[in-house]
Amino acid sequence: MSSSGARLSVEDARTHLASQPFSVLLGARLVSFDADGAVLEVDSRPDLLQQNGFLHGGVLAYAADNTLTYAAGTALGPGVLTGGMTIEYVRPAQGRTLRATARVVHSGRRRAVCRCELEMVADDGSTRLCAVAQGTVLPVAVP
Repeated sequence: MSSSGARLSVEDARTHLASQPFSVLLGARLVSFDADGAVLEVDSRPDLLQQNGFLHGGVLAYAADNTLTYAAGTALGPGVLTGGMTIEYVRPAQGRTLRATARVVHSGRRRAVCRCELEMVADDGSTRLCAVAQGTVLPVAVP
């Protein structure tokens, strides 16, 4: 994200996501980005699965990390980077689409603490929680 103090619109945030080669590789899309936080989705596909047929934990960690930073950007502005993150996998990720939903839990001038829930969306639209993450996001000047 840029280093200016201006707030991002959802269109700006989507353009930013599209500029990340790894996000493009995974097919990530920003579903929402507003004062309530951010929602990012990644469709499951064979090349993103681990050996038992579940969505790979690295894909979940990516989604949590990116969604946490977008949520923090709603409070801190567009120049942010993850300072640290933890993730707890609660069940195997099986389904059509991974949905990561993050919101700011606390924000100050020097950091934002955010929480993310990761759920899998089934073909019938039902959802199942598969992981939770928490992260600290820091404002930075990005070139």
